[in-house]
Amino acid sequence: MTMLDRETDGVLHSSYQRSVAEYWNNNPNDDRVNTKLGDVDGLYHHHYGIGEPDWSVLEGPDDTRQDRIVRELHRLETAQADLLLDHLGDVRPGDRLLDAGCGRGGTSIIANQRFGCRMDGVTISEYQVGFANDQARKRGVADMVQFHFKNMLETGFDSGSVRGIWTNETTMYVDLHDLFGEFARLLEPGGRYVCITGCSNDVTGGKSSSVSWIDAHYGCMIHPRGEYFRALAANGLVPVGVTDLTPATIPYWDLRTHSELATGVEKPFLTAYREGSFQYLLIAADKVGR
Repeated sequence: MTMLDRETDGVLHSSYQRSVAEYWNNNPNDDRVNTKLGDVDGLYHHHYGIGEPDWSVLEGPDDTRQDRIVRELHRLETAQADLLLDHLGDVRPGDRLLDAGCGRGGTSIIANQRFGCRMDGVTISEYQVGFANDQARKRGVADMVQFHFKNMLETGFDSGSVRGIWTNETTMYVDLHDLFGEFARLLEPGGRYVCITGCSNDVTGGKSSSVSWIDAHYGCMIHPRGEYFRALAANGLVPVGVTDLTPATIPYWDLRTHSELATGVEKPFLTAYREGSFQYLLIAADKVGR
């Protein structure tokens, strides 16, 4: 796998961003989950799953149970990626899409396969950029799917140059107003932004102990639900669809508790979802005006 040898000061603008990049460059525990699931078919994701599991994977021979669980977890995380892409609207081969906070690039590769379009992914993890570009080369799509060591708050791409943008469990690392301002600049008029994210339920008050635990584990800053809609409105991005995926993701987390890959985050996630202090949302928003 290729690692980048590049000055990072032009991309990482704060000590917090450097700490986030270091986490995703060097965290072996969570990294093991992502790589083990991706090894199933070579599509490496950096997000969680949705849908009802096939619970029969827990039955049968002990010596193959863990492999069955891994394959089912991977099916559910790929289903999540497919659902996100379903909400991008009318994407054609001549269009360009941006995967902001792309991880190892699995969803970008799926998008290229589905739409035949140009894909760019950006991440502040040099390791992830090298890994994702290696995967694109192995699949023979490096001319159409490219990953860049860039900050999604300041990509440097041309204004109005992309038809669609998505973030998948990455917005909790950045200021939403800054992020959506950059997305509004990048999107062509009528372009679509799709976000899947975990957010705290600000109707119930401040962050619960479980949500705070998740924050501390990942070194992130989970935003309250209302902040997403305030930041979208402030930047001319109009929601056209909001889906609460919380009921659809709980079974994924239940299944993960049976996996030897469990990292300890399963209980806080399940507690927060079930008590209502944390929600898993899909938001689709269109750019209005010029």
